[in-house]
Amino acid sequence: KGTQGALLMDKYGVAHIESGAVFRQHVGSGTELGKKAKEYMDRGELVPDEITIPMILDILGKQGDKGWLLDGFPRTSAQAVALDAELSKLGRPLDAALLIDVDPEVIVARLTSRRMCRDCGYIGSAADGDTCPKCGGEMYQRDDDNEATVRNRLDVYETSTSPLIDYYRGCELLVTIDGDRDPNVVYADVKEALDL
Repeated sequence: KGTQGALLMDKYGVAHIESGAVFRQHVGSGTELGKKAKEYMDRGELVPDEITIPMILDILGKQGDKGWLLDGFPRTSAQAVALDAELSKLGRPLDAALLIDVDPEVIVARLTSRRMCRDCGYIGSAADGDTCPKCGGEMYQRDDDNEATVRNRLDVYETSTSPLIDYYRGCELLVTIDGDRDPNVVYADVKEALDL
């Protein structure tokens, strides 16, 4: 989902609001929010709604008319309801809720080999080595991209997030895309699903 979000942001100039990146920014800055969020993130657990909801809604309220893509939010039914209420106030309903469906074992393999650039944010894999192919910066592995944490995140997903599939299906907004293919093929399907 991060790869697809970055492609859409680059091509269409939409804001890519990734809750995990916002949390990591707060962790890196040492904010109180960051300290609270880090405890949950390190265990692969969801950051509680009382922290997540106001943070994301505040960011959404500052966005212009160009559009945005939410990545990692909502993750609970309470977050979805809060998002719907806020978007209703703003007069900006969701266009779609994308489910990029990938086999859990593929997710484990992808995330445990994921590497990120400290300088430009490029997302790659262990195959990129220690140097970013985009800018030459240092590649690193996130602390929460270890197998135990990734598997726990998948368990949390099944419990807390998978009910959103039925929620958005009921709203007639759910679009499911097979994410177990080449990223460019997935991207073509994402664009078609969003009428881009």
